[in-house]
Amino acid sequence: MKNAIILHGLPSEKEYYSDDYPSSSNSHWLPWLQKQLMIHDIKADTPEVPFAYNPQWALFVKEVERFDITSETILVGHSMGAGFWVRYLSEHPEIFVDKVVLVAPWLNLGHEDDITFFDFEIDPTIIEHVNELIVFISDDDHKEIQDSVAFLREKLPTATFRTFHNYGHFISQSMKTDAFPELLESILY
Repeated sequence: MKNAIILHGLPSEKEYYSDDYPSSSNSHWLPWLQKQLMIHDIKADTPEVPFAYNPQWALFVKEVERFDITSETILVGHSMGAGFWVRYLSEHPEIFVDKVVLVAPWLNLGHEDDITFFDFEIDPTIIEHVNELIVFISDDDHKEIQDSVAFLREKLPTATFRTFHNYGHFISQSMKTDAFPELLESILY
């Protein structure tokens, strides 16, 4: 059975503990995408990682491994969630999945915020363990994201890279919507 795991990015501590913001797994386009995939008979889960503002590798792994990861699985990640999938697949070469879509991937190449979450080596053969790996980038995203995408282009040159104009960091405020039809289309076709 086809399924998808949609992983959120890094919230601030203020966002995490505030009633003024939705939970990370219910932010931006994630709930819209989950519903659209369900409409297309793809079981879609959006795990909520505890204490995501202070990312701990083991907590992220525990949350995603609650779900089946098979050759029919689609992995979607936003920002740090996208970077998580790169590390996870690099550390699990035995896993084969259908598609991986990395939206504005962040790998913390400049070691911003002293986060050690991304202290790993990318396995360039992860591209051989997926039917398709797609990277979404906006031409006006943060420098850290642009640098991460450039690094991925170097390490995974056969991946598909899609550049968007004025989508910012692919969040509701910059996209002016929670719908993300381009992402849905890339997943379905």
